Amino acid sequence: MYVRSFADGNGDGIGDLAGVRAKLPYLRDLGVDAIWFTPWYPSPMADGGYDVADYRDIDPMFGTLGEAEQLIKEAADLGIRVIVDIVPNHCSDRHCWFQEALSSGPGSRERDRFWFRAGRGKEGELPPNDWSSIFGGSAWTRTQNEDGTGGEWYLHLFAPEQPDLNWDNDDVRKEHEDVLRFWFDRGVAGVRIDSAALLFKDATLPNFDPDNAPAPHPFSDRDELHEVYRSWRALADGYAGDRILIGEIWLPDPERFARYLRPDEMHTAFNFDFLACPWEPERLRASIDATLAAHAPVGATATWVLSNHDVTRHVTRYGRKDTKFEFAAKTSAIPEVDLELGTRRARAAALLTLSLPGAVYIYQGEELGLPEVEDLPTGALQDPMFFRSNGTDPGRDGCRVPLPWDGAEPPFGFSGVGASAEPWLPQPSSWSELTAEGQARLKASMLSLYRDALRIRRSEPELQDGPLRWLNAPFGVVAFGRGDGFMCVLNLSDSAIELPGHAALLLASEPLENGRLPSDSAVWLRSFA
Repeated sequence: MYVRSFADGNGDGIGDLAGVRAKLPYLRDLGVDAIWFTPWYPSPMADGGYDVADYRDIDPMFGTLGEAEQLIKEAADLGIRVIVDIVPNHCSDRHCWFQEALSSGPGSRERDRFWFRAGRGKEGELPPNDWSSIFGGSAWTRTQNEDGTGGEWYLHLFAPEQPDLNWDNDDVRKEHEDVLRFWFDRGVAGVRIDSAALLFKDATLPNFDPDNAPAPHPFSDRDELHEVYRSWRALADGYAGDRILIGEIWLPDPERFARYLRPDEMHTAFNFDFLACPWEPERLRASIDATLAAHAPVGATATWVLSNHDVTRHVTRYGRKDTKFEFAAKTSAIPEVDLELGTRRARAAALLTLSLPGAVYIYQGEELGLPEVEDLPTGALQDPMFFRSNGTDPGRDGCRVPLPWDGAEPPFGFSGVGASAEPWLPQPSSWSELTAEGQARLKASMLSLYRDALRIRRSEPELQDGPLRWLNAPFGVVAFGRGDGFMCVLNLSDSAIELPGHAALLLASEPLENGRLPSDSAVWLRSFA
């Protein structure tokens, strides 16, 4: 959950914990069993909260620690668990540790918690190496001495306001274990680990050409990581009940990816291959096969996700000629989009995803069929990816626009009745057709489809744990069975198709056409078993 954009409880235009607590019945009715919160900690918000200034408190714009504890309890009473975001690769430049490092000077214990290094060149005027920030530009920023001269440089794989922590330092390791205990003691059911593959760096800081990557990589997927996650797993397993570890891991090598999911490390990891997959039958099937194959050797639960707070919403992606997602391909020149087609495909993708074996993540607003907002005023944008790229990357604000709850015009009930503050990002007037209140009254809405699908998924034994078997299908069609009595058929061909023999139709993303499944549609069927 991106708290800032979910629901505003105090009328200031910013989503908060009071808003989330008020909407817990909505989430219960939707059918979710856990909420993952993006960082809710005190932060200058240079990167939407991923620049953490204090890992043991709540940012005042969201509420208080007491409110968070109450939310965890209230959610549990409704059968909903809470998962928090841990950001171990970096912290905020306002974090007390970094402020102490700046004042302590070169060679100090305080600076050893980060990556401070002297620069290259005659006067140290060049950064220590050629590493680039993931947000664009150099991954190094130079400090300034008290006399105004240039000092050491510090590493930040993201924004300059997010200095990287040095995981070879014992203070860093002990601190994060204590942070885990802090939140587990307050009842959270698990943690999502941000940038989980980036923590360790090659201490020699070699130059790096991403087009000719060395092995091992100097700052990604280093073997030292696994010792840390084994210690975290042991810590989590020491608590009564389940405490889950979820990794944000972008890796192209399935074998390397699976190492993080061994029985003594993380429980699951986000499936970015499936998220980025284009709307093509062979590619979708290959991604599903690869996902299940990667998880099988370590006995881990596969995960499925279509959108999140970092990527273009899939209603928009699926309405374009090129339906895949790549960060490197994002551009300020926005491609044309057919939102009617994208919505139709998104409905079918929901049934595909929710019938696969494993866990499914739903990003807030996808159950409403929200598209990406691609015409935000430049003055409203806040994402560092936009500013660090000098505007060539549109950034991620378009998938973070506050949700429409009710009413016929912005702010669509986001801040409640009578609130005067505008939402922190403007909502398009076209969302009047997509509000949660309006969709709840319509059987054919996206919200009703998600509610029905989640209800059936929870009640059908075949949709619990268990394998998937592919079924023979015409060209352009993806079909599989679960157990002995369930089938999912997804038609990506250009024409309607005959359904296979079945005993009952459980759910359809679109109305059938004379008993045939239309293009870009999916059905759930009860088989004759």
